Amino acid sequence: MIIREYTQKDIENLIQIWNEVVEEGAAFPQEECLDIGMGTAFFASQSYTGVAEEDGKILGLYILHPNNVGRCGHICNASYAVSSRMRGRHIGEKLVLDSLKKGRELGFRVLQFNAVVESNLHARHLYERLGFTQLGVLPGGFRRKDGRYENICPNYHEL
Repeated sequence: MIIREYTQKDIENLIQIWNEVVEEGAAFPQEECLDIGMGTAFFASQSYTGVAEEDGKILGLYILHPNNVGRCGHICNASYAVSSRMRGRHIGEKLVLDSLKKGRELGFRVLQFNAVVESNLHARHLYERLGFTQLGVLPGGFRRKDGRYENICPNYHEL
């Protein structure tokens, strides 16, 4: 498996994987799925969009961009999506590690996750194992697809 920068030929696969996570309604804050026009603009607007590829097949992706502007523009944010058919193969871990490296290369000093859903135990354990620090808990900070509210656990990692 390699992780590389996305190209235009990847857009449809990226949209499919991204929308799968959005439709699950358990991790991403977005509620609206991407169509081809929105997806093309969305992925192009990132500081970096990385894809995990194996034998020509896209397994997952991440986006990396500033978390804020101006005096806080040195802090980046990332989101990760792995195809449901490929989960359990440590692809997410490889994407996170690559994003830490890419964030440093792009001049960011901190990677911050704003909305790690408390019940997303696989992600939370991964972030802890990779040296992220949890900033606290925001009660009811995430509205699940079924309308229930769940805590979020912001995390950061110095680059």
